[in-house]
Amino acid sequence: MHQPEKIWIPSPSFRERSHLSRYSSWLKENYSLNFRDYDSLWQWSTSHPADFWESIWKYFNIKSYTPYREVMSSEPMPHTRWFDGSTLNYAEHIFRNKTKERPALLYRSETTLLKEVSWEELESQTGALQAFFRKAKLCPGERVAACLPNIPEASVGLLATLSVGAIWSSCSPDFGAEGIIDRFSQISPKILIMASGYTYNGRPFNRLDVLEKVRKSLPTVDKVILVPFPGREDSARPEGVTLWEEAMQMQHGPLEFTPVPFAHPIWILYSSGTTGTPKAITHSHGGMLLEHLKYLSFHNDVHPGENFFWYSTTGWMMWNFVHASLLTGATAVLYEGSPAYPGLEALWELADKAPIHHFGASAPFLVACMKAGLNIREKYPLMSLRSIGSTGSPLPPEAFRYVYEQIREDVWLCSMSGGTDVCTAWVGGCPWEPVYDGEIQRRCLGVSMEAYDEKGFPLENEVGEMVVTVPLPCMPVYFWNDPRHERYLESYFSTYPGVWRHGDWLQITPHKGVRLLGRSDATLNRQGVRIGTAEIYRAMDKVEEVRESLIVNLERPGNGDYMPLFVLLKEGVSLTDELRERIKRIIREEFSPRHVPDAIIAVPDIPFTISGKKMETPVKKILMGKPSAEAANRAAMRNPGSLDFYSDLAKKLC
Repeated sequence: MHQPEKIWIPSPSFRERSHLSRYSSWLKENYSLNFRDYDSLWQWSTSHPADFWESIWKYFNIKSYTPYREVMSSEPMPHTRWFDGSTLNYAEHIFRNKTKERPALLYRSETTLLKEVSWEELESQTGALQAFFRKAKLCPGERVAACLPNIPEASVGLLATLSVGAIWSSCSPDFGAEGIIDRFSQISPKILIMASGYTYNGRPFNRLDVLEKVRKSLPTVDKVILVPFPGREDSARPEGVTLWEEAMQMQHGPLEFTPVPFAHPIWILYSSGTTGTPKAITHSHGGMLLEHLKYLSFHNDVHPGENFFWYSTTGWMMWNFVHASLLTGATAVLYEGSPAYPGLEALWELADKAPIHHFGASAPFLVACMKAGLNIREKYPLMSLRSIGSTGSPLPPEAFRYVYEQIREDVWLCSMSGGTDVCTAWVGGCPWEPVYDGEIQRRCLGVSMEAYDEKGFPLENEVGEMVVTVPLPCMPVYFWNDPRHERYLESYFSTYPGVWRHGDWLQITPHKGVRLLGRSDATLNRQGVRIGTAEIYRAMDKVEEVRESLIVNLERPGNGDYMPLFVLLKEGVSLTDELRERIKRIIREEFSPRHVPDAIIAVPDIPFTISGKKMETPVKKILMGKPSAEAANRAAMRNPGSLDFYSDLAKKLC
């Protein structure tokens, strides 16, 4: 079993300059509260949630057009009301930071050089699109759906939508037509914004045919805005659309902001939809505003004038999160294209040149850099880099050490985890505490998170179900088209009444750090010993020949179980007996002898969702005899053809 090692300690100056220290001093001055360390501050924030969230409101000087009657109602999750009576606007708090001293956005793509978008440009373009929306009679609460690459036009669309109190919803243009329709048809949008194409891995993709299919499937759409594909602006215009440049020519006055209630929907995000219709998860203006200010300031320590980057598409919650950095006075850095084109060094080159102060990516990206043996520090000094963020899946200890050995020895590695469900992180960085390899530093302020056993009792230094026991403003206000909260309650509250169950395995370590061990619905239970799939994937990260892997455990009543490990090997590598034995030995010696797979099978591909999640549950269902069309929604997949191998294998197993 891996014993965590301390690999980074904040310097006294790093700690003193942090937003968290300023907030702690402010609490002492304004609330007469004096906390000796982070854990005592966290304890107060979770045991006195109304006081804590009111302090966040006051500390960040939230602008409300009407006073709130109470901070927090007495109803249990998920019915708790926050700051009832207040009216505000998320976008207005972003534009409070406009300045001539630095750009609002930095943007680069596979085909374009790094360029700046000034606050003046951003405000003017947002104002023009706002005028277009008003002419189209877009009202507060109506939906704007966008299928766009990660380009400044998408940022303008988001901000203009929020400014008028309408609801934003976006997905990436690499979604198939059915995947887009599955999402947007649920929310009956009034305005649709789409790009005519995009580029990925050096290859251009034309999406006009998808646009036509989507338009025909969304009868509520009154207006369509088309963003031309760069370099093909002269392409034939589909009938009945407005070109982006035409919308930008709308006459407008100063940018205006529509005040909306705290719980008014801000955007609709979607679950992966791998096993059915994606859940349309709806968040609030006020909840997102308070949460994003809290996390980015206290847990990522983002300061005015810094450049904040996280590799994302418009279909992942991290895209919304990147724009939240504008709340802190930072510049949001956008990148459109593949993170590995023309090579894995592309994003590190961007980080060096921009320069980027806070760099974020998925855990698999950092693992891929490690497996490729990239020595980033030799080529890119990254002198401005303060933090590296990681999310999407657990980051193994080896990747922690790789960051410090091959990227930058004094960087703050603030791994985090949360999700689309809350559009933030539950657990993440803490500028007061050390970093231990393989661990996330702390539970975030306000997040009363525990590891529960099957009977609902908290565990100490043991693996259990990740639960949250105290309401949070960032929890969804509802799922769209779920008037009685049936899907909402089933998703989070069916296991432990009144307690949010997130669906991950969690361990709170003796020094209050957090280990995540994968999805609890993908548990590997062998002879009564349960581990998360993340443990096996950590083992695979040690095997250089393996690009990706996936493991499931098939329960066979009366016949024990069968646990195959599927491996996608690097090009030119064969699954020899020696490699099989080495994989088994690593799992047996470093993790669990009971979880050595029954078979190791080389596969042509590992199935992933579009957002980059391994599809363990659908594969398990297919191998247990369920037709692939029922086990998985192919429209929600990055590589739907990958399921064919598992369907063929299922026929042999049955």
